[in-house]
Amino acid sequence: MAQPKVLSIVLAGGEGKRLMPLTADRAKPAVPFGGTYRLIDFALSNMVNSGFTKVAVLTQYKSHSLDRHITVSWRLSSMLGNYITPVPAQQRRGPHWYQGSADAIYQSMNLINDENPDYIIVFGADNIYRMDVAQMLQAHIDSRLPASVAAIRVPRNEASAFGIIDAGSDRVIERFLEKPKDPPGLPDSPDESFASMGNYIFSRKEFVECLEADGHDKESKHDMGGNIIPSFVDAHECSVYDFTENDVPGSTELDRNYWRDVGTIDAFFDAHMDLISVVPQFNLYNQQWPIWTQQPQLPGAKFTLHGTAESSIVTNGCIISGGDVDHSVLSPGVRIENHSSVDGCVIMHNSRVGQNCVLRNVILDKNVVVPDGVQIGVDHEADEARGFTISDHGVTVVPKNVEVTPI
Repeated sequence: MAQPKVLSIVLAGGEGKRLMPLTADRAKPAVPFGGTYRLIDFALSNMVNSGFTKVAVLTQYKSHSLDRHITVSWRLSSMLGNYITPVPAQQRRGPHWYQGSADAIYQSMNLINDENPDYIIVFGADNIYRMDVAQMLQAHIDSRLPASVAAIRVPRNEASAFGIIDAGSDRVIERFLEKPKDPPGLPDSPDESFASMGNYIFSRKEFVECLEADGHDKESKHDMGGNIIPSFVDAHECSVYDFTENDVPGSTELDRNYWRDVGTIDAFFDAHMDLISVVPQFNLYNQQWPIWTQQPQLPGAKFTLHGTAESSIVTNGCIISGGDVDHSVLSPGVRIENHSSVDGCVIMHNSRVGQNCVLRNVILDKNVVVPDGVQIGVDHEADEARGFTISDHGVTVVPKNVEVTPI
């Protein structure tokens, strides 16, 4: 039997305001993560590993870094018609940029017309998880409904922070609730609720019709979760896909249902800490479902002058020259000098930490220079005096290309 034709659309146009200053000059999906990756690599790896190799990435804000990363890192063979391509806002429906996530697809209808798919996968670009999307597609086909939403189980007492799905035992969604005060429980688990992951699959005909109707609705916010999905729910034509049923090769009991929205500095920092425990909550080392990216051509990490690293990820090109690194993630080209202590930190590409420095719960963006004797994350008043961002949970963030001033 012929395989269904599928077009994957990855929505990568978010500004990421809550991740400032990491998004000061790059789109949120382009933010580095886990040492060698960018956030979008997780969504794209899930697509490719699932066998879906016709992928359009819709971009908008500060997209140069993201466009360059996709163009350089995600080159698929064109012999079989495979591609992953960035698609900038094109103003095909008038002289205006995307008005919402649904409008982004509506303005890019030429992609759907050109590919002529049976099914359209619409996923976000900036969450950390593994998922076999082919299993969700099969569940969508089996449901015989035109729309499906992926959902993760969350404790009911925490569910008010999410978009919540109320579905019956037949998995047909009855209500889609935005941050409800009294979230509904699940039929098989009253103390849990279904939270939307922002990942959708649609049957082409009904999806196009819905986009057309939404595009002509002047009262709509043209949002996938706020307008398109509720229209299918109101017609009783939307099913929920339980993420806990997704079986990814090589997953462990601890990380098989892992999903993190890294939309804030604290969530971004905590997701990094999930990578480095002895038994990590998210296992980057699963070779049966690898996370793909373009690796810098650099020599292996080097440790000299009794430099050490414990419970950390230290990537290629790093030099730990007499420094002490603990519970941290170091991107390529980072250098830690003699007698410096780095604990609970995320340090991005080519940053330099001089001698006799102390860093505690710090994120250094790319190309930061920390001179000898400087402390960051120890005295938040001093950090604020330098103009650094301090998160709600006390993580200090130093922007790109900054040479820190001693106090």
